[in-house]
Amino acid sequence: MDIAVLADIHGNYIALERCLEYAFSRNISTFLFLGDYIGELAYPERTMKILYDINERYKCYFIKGNKEDYWLKYRACGEKGWKDRNSASGSLLYAYKCLTSRDLDFFTQLEAVQKIKISEMAAITICHGSPNKINEKMLPDDDRTFEVMNSVKTSTILCGHTHIQRKIVHNEKCVLNPGSVGVSLFSEGKTQFLILHGNGEVWSEEFISLEYDVDRVIRDMHAVKLDEHAPYWCLLTENILRGGNVSHGKILSRAMEICREENGTCVWPNIPEKCWAQAVNELIGL
Repeated sequence: MDIAVLADIHGNYIALERCLEYAFSRNISTFLFLGDYIGELAYPERTMKILYDINERYKCYFIKGNKEDYWLKYRACGEKGWKDRNSASGSLLYAYKCLTSRDLDFFTQLEAVQKIKISEMAAITICHGSPNKINEKMLPDDDRTFEVMNSVKTSTILCGHTHIQRKIVHNEKCVLNPGSVGVSLFSEGKTQFLILHGNGEVWSEEFISLEYDVDRVIRDMHAVKLDEHAPYWCLLTENILRGGNVSHGKILSRAMEICREENGTCVWPNIPEKCWAQAVNELIGL
């Protein structure tokens, strides 16, 4: 039995189509989706249509990511706090405005973690960040990661969130991160996912990296004016899509540091664009 594991699509429907095309070519008919379906890329409705269609045709499991939490909390708080033409929140606001009631209802019913068992295979724990927290990173050579692994009963944990393909082994347990379908780091600009092979009761992994039409993704971003909605966030996204390895989170942290140095305090999303510019210049040189 083979299963496709996909995480962190972030609205990149073009990369998603490429991954699914490859999975179908391998006769895969079971899919695990590990959250963050919509993010900083254009036409979120196209990603959601693909997900609804595949869910109707194949066996699918879906987990909630931190992005899904963002949309739901924004709605629950009266749709206040996010700003357009703002590098911190502009892409979030663009994506949220594209979501429908059906989409938000779909996100509402998702669980943050599941223990699943498929056929006679060993059970698997699936989550977005970690089994304990939706936005916690499972990192290699990290005591916290080992602590979480020890607390989970299954021998295999599938997670996303870091956008980096990796395998972590500790005490006969294994964490597998498929990388990001939509905005992958350390992938040379490729889209990534994972195929799980079931042999007897043992799972084995095959990491997949595929070239796809990155230029088309970037054209879409500019067609919907994401470079105006969230100038530096869009610039960072383009850099990663073309193979850059500096994450949005790292630039955001530096931009907020600069903001605090200049103003004494910094409250997200009120980060001056000049602080973003300085952070981008320091860390990437763009």
